Amino acid sequence: MTDKNKKAKNSQKVFLRLSKYVLQQWPLFIIALLLTLGANQLSLLGPKYSGAAIDAIELSSGVDFDVVWKNIGLMLGCYVISALLSYILSVVMIQLSQRIIYKMRKQVFEKLTTLPVNYFDTHATGDIISHLSYDIDTINSTLSHDLIQIMTSLYTVIGSLIFMWQISKPMILIFVLTVPASLIFTRYRSKKVRPLFSSRAKKYGELNGFAEEMLTGSRTISAYGTEEVISSRFNKINNEAMDAFYKAEYNAALLFPTINLINNISLTLVAVMGGILYMFSQNGTILATSTFFITLGSVAQFVQYSRKFAGPINEFSNILHEIQSAFSAADRVFAILDEEPEKADAKDAKELKEVKGDVALKGVTFGYTENKTVLKNVSVNAKKGQTVAIVGPTGAGKTTIINLLMRFYDIKSGEILIDGIPSVELKRSDLRLAFNMVLQDTWLFCGTIYDNIVYGREDATPEEVYAAAKDAKIDTFVESLPDGYNTVLSDDGVNISKGQKQLITIARAFLSKAPILILDEATSNVDSRTEIQIQNAMTTLMENKTCFIIAHRLSTIQNADTILVVKDGTIIEKGNHDELIKQGGFYYSLYHSQFR
Repeated sequence: MTDKNKKAKNSQKVFLRLSKYVLQQWPLFIIALLLTLGANQLSLLGPKYSGAAIDAIELSSGVDFDVVWKNIGLMLGCYVISALLSYILSVVMIQLSQRIIYKMRKQVFEKLTTLPVNYFDTHATGDIISHLSYDIDTINSTLSHDLIQIMTSLYTVIGSLIFMWQISKPMILIFVLTVPASLIFTRYRSKKVRPLFSSRAKKYGELNGFAEEMLTGSRTISAYGTEEVISSRFNKINNEAMDAFYKAEYNAALLFPTINLINNISLTLVAVMGGILYMFSQNGTILATSTFFITLGSVAQFVQYSRKFAGPINEFSNILHEIQSAFSAADRVFAILDEEPEKADAKDAKELKEVKGDVALKGVTFGYTENKTVLKNVSVNAKKGQTVAIVGPTGAGKTTIINLLMRFYDIKSGEILIDGIPSVELKRSDLRLAFNMVLQDTWLFCGTIYDNIVYGREDATPEEVYAAAKDAKIDTFVESLPDGYNTVLSDDGVNISKGQKQLITIARAFLSKAPILILDEATSNVDSRTEIQIQNAMTTLMENKTCFIIAHRLSTIQNADTILVVKDGTIIEKGNHDELIKQGGFYYSLYHSQFR
């Protein structure tokens, strides 16, 4: 299949999927159709009554004012009621579009929650947010405004054509030339414009992704004095987005003037031909037969109907770029909805109840990509209540082990056992609930401190929450705040220090009842004195729990039952602190590099 055919087929799919969303709201859609029919029918009757009023004016016999005023009243009544119905139609379409957009945004967000971790590792956060905001808002604009215009235009074109056919069949021949010309040119331009709007949507996504990333790291940018460098990069991406926008809008803008020119020529031909037919009709020539006969009022009607007939074509060419933009946005939204979710549990997946905490990795090999192996034949055995520390240089594969334990990624070979059961045979939800994590990169949501601590265990009592905060050494700070535990944290807790954020996440861990604990540099953001306090509290937290600790500060892991030294994806040393010191190997050099 050629690229041209693929694009056409894809456009059809996008159209059908959008139509499905509209038809799912069929009661409102039916009401909108009826309002459209009513408003346009009344609008089309207006010229009929205005033509009848003109025909009531005869220079030879005088003016029949009763007929004139009657038809003028009917004409005004049609236009007023039509305007009222159009207003109601706009309100209904806003309701229709909002319901569709609500459902679409809900589906996209729910789909994002089902996607595997590697999707977020390979897509910029700003680009994903752009799908939820800019792309869906673009679709909303088309549904709430352009869809009304399309329905109105379709009925107006058909209705005007029927009325013109009843008035004068010969004058219809003018549109045999002008309408195909408009359609052919519109189709030609739309094929060229569609890829440009797809490129524009993509560039906006890249722009949002870069802006989100840079704003998140604003402190680092200021600390290194790289504002000008970052600004120049942003300007480059901004220029690319602007160029993409300009190309799309420029090529779309060429359509309207051309279609308008064709329609103006059509209107001129209608006026000239109508005048000629009227003149011959008055002279009593052969053109005065029923087929060619036309009155002055009928000419006026035909001119008005021809304007109504040409108007929607003009308007459609004007909003075509908005429709193309909406199709491109919908294509990006549907791309998320079509993403493969995290692999489903096997039908015979086992439930994990009353977890003991025995964890074993046997010959695990893994790589994020096919051509690069991160872990090579890794084997670990952690019994219930044991503490396993993982140390090594940056990029050695320490965090990858944690990702595999949580089954954020599936291993390539080997197996991971939880209480003797392969993790791939367990339900993911049960597996992950068996673990509790405190990571170096803290995450807090916009809400109260209490809500952030109780996150993940809503059945906790206030006394348990306060006890967890006390164990994490955050209670004194929280109680010193004016609103205490009801203090609202802003986005990601930017209104408190990094260390305080870390302590809140540690308090969250204290509240959890999970039998397996993962600590990934959990005390990296606190001072040395607080670290000692937390280590004492951690001793209590880790009792009767299987613990995996990733640490660069070797002082925090000296009491671990087993220390794994990982380098280049391989465990090169294994033992407790004293054993590894006696070996005088890599761990020995790491330890003494920190304390000597």
